[in-house]
Amino acid sequence: MSEVLTAPLVVEFPFTRSLGPVVGAFLTGLRERTVLGVRARDGRVVVPPVEYDPVTADELRDLVEVAPTGTVTTWAWNPSPRRGQPLADPFAWVLVRLDGADTALLHALAAPGPDAVRTGMRVRIRWAAERTGAITDIACFEPAEGAAGGATDGAAGVPREGANGSRRGGANPLRGHNVDGRGGIPGEGDPGGGNPGRGIREGDVPEGGAPEGGMREAAGGPQPAPHSGQFDDPVTGITAPARLDYTYAPGRAQSRYIQALAERRTLGERCPACRKVYVPPRGACPTCGVATGEQVEVGPRGTVTTFCIVNIKARNLDIEVPYVYAHIALDGADLALHARIGGIPYDQVRMGLRVEPVWTEGARFPDHYRPTGEPDADYDSYKELI
Repeated sequence: MSEVLTAPLVVEFPFTRSLGPVVGAFLTGLRERTVLGVRARDGRVVVPPVEYDPVTADELRDLVEVAPTGTVTTWAWNPSPRRGQPLADPFAWVLVRLDGADTALLHALAAPGPDAVRTGMRVRIRWAAERTGAITDIACFEPAEGAAGGATDGAAGVPREGANGSRRGGANPLRGHNVDGRGGIPGEGDPGGGNPGRGIREGDVPEGGAPEGGMREAAGGPQPAPHSGQFDDPVTGITAPARLDYTYAPGRAQSRYIQALAERRTLGERCPACRKVYVPPRGACPTCGVATGEQVEVGPRGTVTTFCIVNIKARNLDIEVPYVYAHIALDGADLALHARIGGIPYDQVRMGLRVEPVWTEGARFPDHYRPTGEPDADYDSYKELI
């Protein structure tokens, strides 16, 4: 039996999106060390905020500010952080219900070990030193057992719910807890800018109630106060890298196919029921659903069945545009494979063009296919393979 091959592969691309007024305000707020949620139709405060009510699907715009402190509702220990994760040292993934919120936010908790983490522990945000308007502006959470919060139910330390979903009792969880990355309270030099929720300290609350962005005292306990969502230089869009690292195992059928390519041979497999030959082989017939065990050598020449002209240069691909990618039905195959066409101007590639593979020294697969000089194939000979 042939060796089953494996190889590390990476799929990576930048993902760009516009944000809108709700998510844009949330990310801009993080840049300004302000955490915003949105009030749903049933009165609950959703953090991170969403544009549409998760129950009624109504559009939501009622932004409120919640505290940078909260309670762990559940967690999992991560002993081996991977590339791109929030912390390089082992940490806990936690769901944190911030004071004033009714939903939990997923992030990392810096802790010396799993024994230092528990459901119900009090935590606070550690802000990143440089903030740009992204979820990474929250560097992580850190333990804050002494942080003020709502009254708790039992040992878990989860704030009790009021009739309207608010927290009852306890000190004001916003005032005095706009902390820096070391856990300290900002001094007089903390820039408040135009953000009414930044730099709030004890004694700053004017007569008549908390300012916009603070937590208002009410009969049911501290309430998240409305926030306009307006900031200087708002974040309107983000570009985030998406990356997937994984190990690919093509299976026995395609391993045999790849190993044959290293010998400059192209192997397909024949279905024992319909007798079609599939290239590359899949190990089973997609039509009949039966295993394909009979190997059949096809090609090396073939016919262009259809094609496209590529006009956008791909990153890390040293091919000048425009160029042509085509589906090629190799002689003896009942399934077309795709490959690049070279050795001919892009505007002369056509359906029915007869081509052959071009190999480079040491390559395990053809670099491209080029015209053979034969007359074009008759349309009826490949129309079923388009």
